[in-house]
Amino acid sequence: MERKRRSFIDTLPNPGLFRLGAAIMLAVVLLILVGLVWMPYEPTAMSPDRLQGISAAHLLGTDKMGRDILSRVMYGSRITLVVALGTMAIGAGLGVLIGAVTGYYGGVLDEVVMRIMDGLFAFPNVLLALVFVSILGSSTLNVMWALGIAFIPSFTRVVRSEYIRCKHLDYVKNARLQGAGDARVIFVHILPNVVGVLLSNLMIGFNNAVLAEAGLSFLGIGSQPPFASLGQMISEAQEIFFSVPTAVLGPGLVIVLMVLGFSLMGEGIRPATRSLE
Repeated sequence: MERKRRSFIDTLPNPGLFRLGAAIMLAVVLLILVGLVWMPYEPTAMSPDRLQGISAAHLLGTDKMGRDILSRVMYGSRITLVVALGTMAIGAGLGVLIGAVTGYYGGVLDEVVMRIMDGLFAFPNVLLALVFVSILGSSTLNVMWALGIAFIPSFTRVVRSEYIRCKHLDYVKNARLQGAGDARVIFVHILPNVVGVLLSNLMIGFNNAVLAEAGLSFLGIGSQPPFASLGQMISEAQEIFFSVPTAVLGPGLVIVLMVLGFSLMGEGIRPATRSLE
């Protein structure tokens, strides 16, 4: 009998956790995709129907300006996920590049760069992002860059340690003997063997990026009114929680689902890999 081929997910240490996390994230992504083509109301549209509870017209009620909460949750979820993706693209992309070069070459370059990374790593991500946003200005794009820069040290450290370990292994020595240049060794021979370590750390990074973006928008940094972001919605809804609980619970639930989804996907990979934590 022909053996059934195993999928990539089946090869993971905890495929069940990964599938559960992926299913949760799929639900969030579907909510965002639906919001791209249809929303009950314009997320910035105000109306006289203020502080309305759950009804057929407003499935999650309305806020103190009469704006539909469901529409704002759908829009805010998009902002949070885009910022998290952009943050990881910047943080992981630059972190992998810096970690690969410093770990492979070592020497003075490694010492200087890692002392800079250690200095940045000493500050919490949100605090470091606040510093950058205060310099760059408050906007969604600037928050993405600020968080991305704040995440660079984490990825630099883990990639650097893997390159220091791998560059002395036999397959790297064989590649050099066959005439492979440094660039080929770094990106063709070593990098694929570091990807497994990065996967779990990327999930953790996404998790932290969602929380960081929500925290910054809660403080009024990032997407500015009247446009919605999940943290900003929670901040605005604190005073009306007892009148319209869904104003807080709606965006709060989406944040929890994102964090839970990324966490479970990371747990599905983590046992076989090293973590940033």
